This record gives sequence, C-alpha cells and structure tokens, in this order.
Amino acid sequence: MYGQRGKSSAWKIRLLIAAAIALFSLVSYYSMSDQNPITGENQRVQLTVDQEIALGLQAKPELTRQYQGLHPNAEAQAHVDQVGTRLLAGLQRQLAEQGRTNPFPFEFHLLRDNKTINAFALPGGQVFITAALYDRLQTEGQLAGVLGHEIGHVLSRHGAQQLAKQQLTQGLAGAAGVAGGDPETARMAQAVGALVNLKYGREAELESDRWGVRLMAAAGYDPRAMIGVMKILEEAGGSGQPEFMSSHPKPANRVAYIEDVLRQEFPEGVPQGLEP
Repeated sequence: MYGQRGKSSAWKIRLLIAAAIALFSLVSYYSMSDQNPITGENQRVQLTVDQEIALGLQAKPELTRQYQGLHPNAEAQAHVDQVGTRLLAGLQRQLAEQGRTNPFPFEFHLLRDNKTINAFALPGGQVFITAALYDRLQTEGQLAGVLGHEIGHVLSRHGAQQLAKQQLTQGLAGAAGVAGGDPETARMAQAVGALVNLKYGREAELESDRWGVRLMAAAGYDPRAMIGVMKILEEAGGSGQPEFMSSHPKPANRVAYIEDVLRQEFPEGVPQGLEP
C-alpha cells in the first residue's frame, strides 16, 4: 500500500513540474513581441534586430565551409552583388515612401558547391546561393527571383520567429518528458513540434515568394521570371530532390501561388518593359 501511494505521489509531482514547465514555455512565447521595422507588424520573435544581425555574422563562416567556401569567380560574385544591390535599391525606394528604412546590412555570397542546388538566408541579412543553382539560372531576372525570395525571409524575420517557436516546442517537449517519465515520450513530442514548424516553414516560404514578386517589380525585373525558377527546380528534381526543395513547397504548387500573387499585385497585368 505504501508503495502504491509513493508511486502516486511521485507521479503527481512530475505532473506538477511538467505543468509548470509547459506554462512557463507558453507564457514566455506569447509574451515575446517586437515590431518589424519593415512592415510595422508586431511579431513573436526570439531576437532583436541587432541580435539577428550578430547571429547571422557568427554563423556565416561555418555555413560557408559547409558549402565548400566562397566561389573563386570574382565576375560571378560581382553579378550576384549587382542584382542583390538592385533589389535592395528598389526596396529602399518603397520604404522611403512609407517613412521607413532598412536596418539589415545585406551581403550576398556565391558558394563554390556545384552539386547542391540551394539558396538560403541567415537572420540579419546574409544571403547565399550555390554555384549549382546559379549555373542553372537562365536569366538575370531568375537570379533576382531567387535573391528576392531570400531577402524576403530576412525582411519578414522568419529566422527570429522560428527560433521563438522552437523554444516553445522544446519547452513543451521537455514538459511531456517530465510528465511521462520516459525519454521516448519527449522524443515523440519533439517530432510533433518539428511537424508544426515544418508547416510554419512552408507558409514562410510562400510569404517570401510574395516578397520576391514585389522586390523584382520594384527593381525593374519581370516577376514572372520566378515561374521559370520553379520550372528549373522541378526539372532538377528528376535525379533527386534538390536541397532547395527539402523545406520548400513543391514547385508546381508554388507556380500556382506565384501566378495568384501576380494577379493580386498587378490586376491590370504585369507592366511592360520589365527585364526578364
């Protein structure tokens, strides 16, 4: 009888601790709030803008090494810089009309890796594209579409949002592990949290596609070039899924989304004279 009571008491203590951890995680998450300096939107983010910039700079060397370092072709790197700078100039013109400025010191990097089809951005403005993807692009507008998409991740502060959400799911997973008294329970809870984050990630990718359309048009590029990027990615998937698609929605789905965004942004049709 004493043993049964002892087990019951221990279970109640674990449950109370788990509840406290879960409550703390939820309160911490929902108390996070910062205004996005680009959109003015209040967001639940883990970092300040300055912290995002510092984190991106800190992570840049390791990620560069993972993709075999920077590309030695100075002309190709200059091309990436030129397109990125043109996109940012278009953004700044739009922000100036709203009385806003861009606080992110963007840098664009062409990586040596000629096998991994990928492009990504770190919080704070570090943008990367691999040679494998760069070499497949057929027009400057397509390069602008890739870079514009990645710039969109930074402007929307997706990295900071993701860190905040990961902290929440890790806290809830820890609470589940304490309540169950079983490490396997915690691992399963973390898997559920990963699925939640994957769904959020897909929404972020589509939001960045919308940014890509807007930034391209503001810079004088034809945003329909993004559809060409999706077709290139879809063709590359024939011999194995490109890294770029591992967390992104399928190109076919994104083509439909981009076409819908084009109709919304340009109800009278895409303006003539934009660079393809």
